[in-house]
Amino acid sequence: MKQTAFITGATSGIGKATAEIFAKNKIRLILCGRRTERLKELKNELSKLTEVTTLQFDVSKRTEVEAAINSIPENFKQINILINNAGNAHGLSTIQDGDVDDWDAMIDINVKGLLYVSKAIIPQMTERNKGFIVNIGSIAAKEVYPNGNVYCASKHAVDALNKAMRIDLNKHNIRVAAIHPGAVETAFSEVRFKGDTKKAKAVYAGYKALQAEDIADIIYFVISRPYHVNIEDLVVYPTAQASATIMNKA
Repeated sequence: MKQTAFITGATSGIGKATAEIFAKNKIRLILCGRRTERLKELKNELSKLTEVTTLQFDVSKRTEVEAAINSIPENFKQINILINNAGNAHGLSTIQDGDVDDWDAMIDINVKGLLYVSKAIIPQMTERNKGFIVNIGSIAAKEVYPNGNVYCASKHAVDALNKAMRIDLNKHNIRVAAIHPGAVETAFSEVRFKGDTKKAKAVYAGYKALQAEDIADIIYFVISRPYHVNIEDLVVYPTAQASATIMNKA
């Protein structure tokens, strides 16, 4: 039977690259994001390879999440794979200088958004005693770096929730995994630095960062293992990176 994957944050970066590799492997797609035009473009592109539907909503808004998931077309309603990819970093400041609005945005998207989406989809998986949830974390889930405070806390929460999901859903035969990337060259830094492209580009200067496609390849590998295999926690760095703060730059 053809599998259906639900991908949050699907319009760019890791989410988009994952949608592309899933489409090439004939996985039916539910693509989610906030930008209607990008969703439309992606649907037009990937519909040549597989069945695609889109949902436009903000993961941080519970009523939007519930309404969107309730509106899924009948032939897409059985979701086999959930990719909790939506997430953002906002700002890079000490705790004493942090912007409370930035804190709210990171907690709302990275933590509450993951919970809202998971809560809406998990019941159908438990009913079938089958499903796969992949949570996209970060090396910030494993260590704290200067000025990373609340972002790191939000990703530590993703790490904890991933472990909790695996324990709670074990009796329902549901696979749960987390992928924790190091430096990936996407729009991540541009969002963190509020559109300052020069500052964002400097983050990836002098070394070969991971690309969104690298992480998408790993996600596909993880979800395509035989069902008795669960790669439950995977950390991936670019070769030039040894930790959150140690980078071998030219």
